[in-house]
Amino acid sequence: MKAEDIAQFKNLLLLKRNLLSGNVTSLEKQALKRSRQDASGDLSTMPIHMADIGSDNFEQEFTLGLIENEEEMLREIDEALGRIAGGSFGKCEECGKLIRKTRLKALPHARLCVACQRKEEESQ
Repeated sequence: MKAEDIAQFKNLLLLKRNLLSGNVTSLEKQALKRSRQDASGDLSTMPIHMADIGSDNFEQEFTLGLIENEEEMLREIDEALGRIAGGSFGKCEECGKLIRKTRLKALPHARLCVACQRKEEESQ
């Protein structure tokens, strides 16, 4: 792969990394740092209804799931940046063939070619 292509993918990965880092921070604040009254805008001091507690718990668990997914994506991006530094970016980790640029444009952190990705998904 050409050096200019590598530089383009590196910039794309860094851009996605910065965007996701901001999203994770925002989601963490939303899920963990706010009380129920702050989150709902409720100014009353009346006891909380059980349904409200259930809704709040669901929203918090949903947000924590999103955080987990975005943190996994950040790990994959960091690994891709490591492959760039190590000179193996764009090569399938399974078969060693080059990963198509169209796939890397869509998924710049891809570590497998389409054929090997299919095999991996079918085996799960």
